Amino acid sequence: MAAEVSTKQRLLNTIGPGILMAGAAVGVSHLVQATRAGADYGFALWWLLLLAIITKYPFMEFGPRYAAATGNHLIQGYRKLGKPYLFTYGFITVGTMIIIQAAVTIATAGLAEHFFGFGWSPFFWSAIILGICITVLFIGKYKALDFSMRIIISVLTICTFTAVIFALFGDVAVGAARPEPPSYWHAAGLAFIIAFMGWMPIPLDASVWHSIWSLEKARHKKYRPSLSDARLDFNIGYLAAGFIGLLFFILGALVMFGSERSFPTGSVGFAAELVAIYGETLGSWSIPVVAIAAFITMFSTTLAVTDAYPRVMMEFRGAYNVKILGESQQWQTYVITLFAVPSLALGILFFFSEQFTLLVDFAAGLSFLSAPILAWFNYRLITGEDIQPEARPGKAYAWFSTICLLFLISFSFVYLYWRLFV
Repeated sequence: MAAEVSTKQRLLNTIGPGILMAGAAVGVSHLVQATRAGADYGFALWWLLLLAIITKYPFMEFGPRYAAATGNHLIQGYRKLGKPYLFTYGFITVGTMIIIQAAVTIATAGLAEHFFGFGWSPFFWSAIILGICITVLFIGKYKALDFSMRIIISVLTICTFTAVIFALFGDVAVGAARPEPPSYWHAAGLAFIIAFMGWMPIPLDASVWHSIWSLEKARHKKYRPSLSDARLDFNIGYLAAGFIGLLFFILGALVMFGSERSFPTGSVGFAAELVAIYGETLGSWSIPVVAIAAFITMFSTTLAVTDAYPRVMMEFRGAYNVKILGESQQWQTYVITLFAVPSLALGILFFFSEQFTLLVDFAAGLSFLSAPILAWFNYRLITGEDIQPEARPGKAYAWFSTICLLFLISFSFVYLYWRLFV
């Protein structure tokens, strides 16, 4: 019995960062991009969805692996590789964090207005949501984030899985098989594919977030997880995020593909159409339940992203100075970024809040183009000489990682060639 209790306690001390990663993942990439992929192209893009999940897996997994093996997060690892690596990561982060914050927030704002119906503008809702996120993180910090995410992900998974089952055995499934999928080998189609894969199931820079959250969990629990425990936590979160993405993709293909319906470009209209899909497959009784579940899910993503970037900048400052910052210095950096990034995101939304899908596609495209760079960094770290042999990937896994890296590089070059020369 004692061993069983010990095992349970070990898992309780370990499980959390992976779920937090899933909470950050299951948002715009799933509710928006995966559903649009199914709605616009039917099942034609299923292989790209699986390819995105598979090819990002090793480089995402290297985050918690490195944290468990060394007791350091990836930003500290980049600093060990050299300042060019650290500065490149900093450039990518600064160049994408504001637009990503804006994209996830405006999606949440659309669902909030659809659910509450106060008649407020997307910009005003965005300001309210970011204000709540800042307050929660300022007061509750990591514990509030860790606890809320477990409930949110469970609710949305159950709702989405139920909707897919109803759709599969309903009349809409018959109609989805009839139309010929449109070609996606053109500029607009390829741009959407890049945006689709860029955030499916999560941007690759989230590997850094996960490594930081892993160490934060270990600090709170005063327990350093083993390599196998860290990988278990990661696999639970990553596979959950991939599975939920597949569910949204199937739902979009079954309910919307081949119909006369399409998603509006505004966040409020998009949210209304998304919730209507659930209502048609589950019944009208489900609309309020799904609306609140979807809103809470997107709110969790916004909350996770709002927390991630201040932590990243806090750790970046410490890595840049090659020293461990005192608690007051860490908190100072965290608070400044906690207010600065949402404020700048609101500045973007003030001008582009009605261009919802365009904003999302642009942010996701940036994430995809930066993925090969971060993948290479993570691979260099985990195969380095300072990593004990048992923590390095085996020969087969290393070959698999190399193939995935080559794919990410090749697809990025194909996209750039298509955009610049075709």
